[in-house]
Amino acid sequence: MRQVVKPGNAPRPRGPYSPAIVADGFVFVAGQGAINPATDQLESGDIKSETRWALENIKAILEASGSSLKEVVRVGVFLADMGDFQAMNEVYREFFPVDPPARTTVGASLPGIKVEIDCIARVTRATKRAPASGRSARFRKRPKAQGR
Repeated sequence: MRQVVKPGNAPRPRGPYSPAIVADGFVFVAGQGAINPATDQLESGDIKSETRWALENIKAILEASGSSLKEVVRVGVFLADMGDFQAMNEVYREFFPVDPPARTTVGASLPGIKVEIDCIARVTRATKRAPASGRSARFRKRPKAQGR
């Protein structure tokens, strides 16, 4: 079964993707940046600030998915400037202080942000099930066209 996760306390996707997908006991979290979910605005700052925003967004998505940071098994970090590696690591350690997950960090061309982070985690508790169609309720019934 495949379940789309759209938590209200995480940023809205900026394109045609889901914030997270739960499948086969794992949650796959899409790349997150420094977006403030309360304002849905980019919170540009230094690499430490942007890393903290990205990881807080991941934390919210994981919790809505029935998981947590403790269940993360893999992380992908994408840096606009590899010179920010050490500063990013300082904040990263705050979120994964003991037995951190496997991780890949690469330099990438990012549109107006310094860091983007994605992850895969185990799901450890049940979440509210998505509608059987896999679509949200607002898409299940469409009004009939007038004059037909």
